[in-house]
Amino acid sequence: MTQPLMPMATAVWLVDNTALTFKQIADFCQLHELEVQGIADGTVGMNIVGQDPTASGQLTWDEINRCQDDAKASLTLSEDDVKAMPRTKGPRYTPVSKRQDKPDAIAWLVRNHPELSDLQISRLVGTTKPTISAIRERSHWNIQNIKPQDPVGLGLCKQLELDEAVRVAAARKEKAAAATSADDATEGEVAEAAAVEAPAEEVTPEGDDVQA
Repeated sequence: MTQPLMPMATAVWLVDNTALTFKQIADFCQLHELEVQGIADGTVGMNIVGQDPTASGQLTWDEINRCQDDAKASLTLSEDDVKAMPRTKGPRYTPVSKRQDKPDAIAWLVRNHPELSDLQISRLVGTTKPTISAIRERSHWNIQNIKPQDPVGLGLCKQLELDEAVRVAAARKEKAAAATSADDATEGEVAEAAAVEAPAEEVTPEGDDVQA
C-alpha cells in the first residue's frame, strides 16, 4: 500500500478524530503500533499538527466508518487521478528544527545498542561517520551538553527501522561469534591431531651388555 502524505500528521489526526485501532492507523500510515500508542499517550508527535486525510482526498469517511465497524479491516488509500512518481532512494532528510537532536540520538544508540555499526547509525538518523566516532570516543566539541534520547521519540527514525537495524546487527554479531568458535575448534583439532601423529622417541638403554 502507498504511504499517505505526511504519515505522522495523518496518524495524529486519526487518533484524535476516529475510533480506529492503533494497528489500523499504524498499518495505514506505515508506522509502528507503539508509535501510534505514543501519539495517543502524548509522548510522540506532541508538536505535530494533525492532517485530515479526508480533506486531501486520501481517505473517505465511508472507508473510515467501514474500518471502525470492523477492527480487523484495513484502511485503503484512495487512488489519485494522477500517479505520483516514486521517490528515489537517497540521503535521509532531517528538518532543520530536528538537526540539533542528532547528537542526542547518536549518544542514545551508542549507549543502548553498541552492536549497531556506524553505517547503520548513519542511515537511521542521517548523520556522518566522523560525528558518530567523535561521540563514541567522547571527543565531540559539545559532548558535555549531549543528553542521550531515543531517536524514535525525537522523530528522527521509525521504530520499525530501529528494530530492523538491531535485528541485523544482532544476527551479524551472532554469525561472527559462531565463526570465531568454529575457528578455535578447528585449531584445537589440528593441534590434537598433530600430537597424536608425532612419533614417540625411542630410548636406548645405556650400559654394559647383559651376559648370558
